[in-house]
Amino acid sequence: MKLFSPYRVREVELKNRIVVSPMCEYSAKDGHPQPWHMVHLGSRAVGGAALVFTEATAVEKRGRISAADTGIYEDAHVESWRPIARFIREQGAIPGMQLAHAGRKASTGVPWTGGKPVKIEAGGWEPVGPSALAFDQGYNLPHALTGAEIDDLVVAFRRAAERALGAGFEVIEIHGAHGYLLHQFLSPLCNQRTDEYGGSLENRMRLAVRVAKVVRHVWPERLPLFFRVSASDWAEGGWDLAQTIELARELKSLGVDLIDASSGGAVPHAKISIGPGYQVEFAAAIRREAGIATGAVGMITGAAQAETILATGQADLVFLARAMLRDPYWSRSAAAELGVKIAAPEQYQRAW
Repeated sequence: MKLFSPYRVREVELKNRIVVSPMCEYSAKDGHPQPWHMVHLGSRAVGGAALVFTEATAVEKRGRISAADTGIYEDAHVESWRPIARFIREQGAIPGMQLAHAGRKASTGVPWTGGKPVKIEAGGWEPVGPSALAFDQGYNLPHALTGAEIDDLVVAFRRAAERALGAGFEVIEIHGAHGYLLHQFLSPLCNQRTDEYGGSLENRMRLAVRVAKVVRHVWPERLPLFFRVSASDWAEGGWDLAQTIELARELKSLGVDLIDASSGGAVPHAKISIGPGYQVEFAAAIRREAGIATGAVGMITGAAQAETILATGQADLVFLARAMLRDPYWSRSAAAELGVKIAAPEQYQRAW
């Protein structure tokens, strides 16, 4: 079964093709992961996944989606993350961290209180973006980043990668999707700049390329680097698959190993055709046209579905999000369904 075959990327070997996709838990304090994060991430590693990613982890304080997001923007965060990465590894999984910056979508409340924008006077903060365009009505107007501030952001990503390494993570994923900062620069719907970061495709890609370069430079050659994209804005005049393929080719030349192909998030009223595996076609096209490994994500819920995606060469890995929230042991259930025997922790072996 392809789903349970190993996958080697650089000097890291995944025991199967199942990845726990980054999922915000909105449970951090001052950027520090809490016991909830140890249990949430650790249980998915015990559950049999090969690669377990942290949630979108902010590279600077104002880059958090909410005040309850995790961060890696202070040296003190390293010590908070280290035992989590170690526990994931002890369960036979690989610990991964997604580096992120929310850009103009920052300063919101947590979902279970409505997820509404938090105004500055109510404890929020001024977000930043490529242009002074709010994400939607009621959102804080972002500050358009200057060239010098963009330089500082590139440094923030570099330092965050160095901290992630210090905490024991073995895979980095740069978050360039879902309408967050790097995606905002890529999309013409968010980026109205007239300088070297706006206008042409080359210019709009410039920040993503700079971030990938600097992270790859400090990330050890033996360890993999992934990049998450939104392959389509699902809106006229926006970022699309053809541009994504061009970006993927450039990222591959810089040492990015895999494109995690998602979609949407740039604008609030996009019309997205949602259904089982609705984004798999993006992963397949990027893999075929850019010649780079891909991960498929989005409404992948069943073992047979995941196996088919991999067996037909549409992607190299499958990333599961909500399915993993519903069942931390999805990997074990999938193995049983497909007739594959996988190892269980010593503490649980009597159950198999």
